[in-house]
Amino acid sequence: MPVSSETDLCPCGSSRRFDHCCGRFLSGADYPSTAEELMRSRYCAFVLRNGAYLSDTIAAEKRGAFDAKSIERDQTDWIGLEIIDCKAGGLLDQTGQVEFIARFNEHGQHHHLHERSSFERRAGKWVYVDGDFPNANGIKPGAAPHRVGRNDPCPCGSGKKFKKCCG
Repeated sequence: MPVSSETDLCPCGSSRRFDHCCGRFLSGADYPSTAEELMRSRYCAFVLRNGAYLSDTIAAEKRGAFDAKSIERDQTDWIGLEIIDCKAGGLLDQTGQVEFIARFNEHGQHHHLHERSSFERRAGKWVYVDGDFPNANGIKPGAAPHRVGRNDPCPCGSGKKFKKCCG
């Protein structure tokens, strides 16, 4: 999905122009100052298939397992982001969580990814550390978080292994 930074709204759903929102982060002109800004910009990176940005904003210990090239080849049509909750992750915090639902179409089917992402500020910059899926496998909101393994079925319902899909 090409985005014109001068006229288009940001894919993250902020109702701001892309160049005044996540575009400045994806271009390298600025860096997110909150966990929510990083989460929104990472969603935009998925929309725009910017695997390099996703790799740069993931925790160093997770980077080796991340395949930036697969993001660039991905055919998923990301269609919307809804922020459900943010815990900490502000200007003065060192950790934060952002719970969201990302909606997408894949192979002609509508899906959604419900994730609670964890972020940490390292060397002054926010990074994505990991996420859990509050409603995966029948888990209800408020229950203990369920960790999905790399070889488990993806909770988005695609039928793929988590590592080959949303992981």
